[in-house]
Amino acid sequence: MSQSLANIVVCLVFSTKGRRPLLRDEERGQLHAYLTGILKNHDSPLIEINSVRDHVHILLAQSKNHAPARIVEQVKTASSAWIKTLDPGYSDFAWQTGYGAFSVSPIHVEAVREYIRNQAEHHRQKDFQAEYRRFCEKNGKPLDERYAWD
Repeated sequence: MSQSLANIVVCLVFSTKGRRPLLRDEERGQLHAYLTGILKNHDSPLIEINSVRDHVHILLAQSKNHAPARIVEQVKTASSAWIKTLDPGYSDFAWQTGYGAFSVSPIHVEAVREYIRNQAEHHRQKDFQAEYRRFCEKNGKPLDERYAWD
């Protein structure tokens, strides 16, 4: 077969270091646009993105040409450097070391998009840690609490 095809949809989730509530509404649109550009540069088009004060959810079409860990590294490294240029209050900004990358079946993409769109409402009832524990449980990935919360 001379053609290589892939349909790999991933829900990527990561937090600010220490889950500090640093992501402000006034920069949210710029942050989302910046993250979208990084993904585009790695042949991994954005499907949906949203963030709240302490974390980001990104639904993307994973490139068949780039390793997931490399994409995440670039997303976090470049955006962390960029956000520090916005305001002196971001001078010590950092993302957590880890991340969650969960596969999404094509039949569930719309439901995940809706979930991501409604992050503000969702987090009125559940914090990031409870949400992340639930993601890991639903995806059959045991969470080791000793290493999950840097």
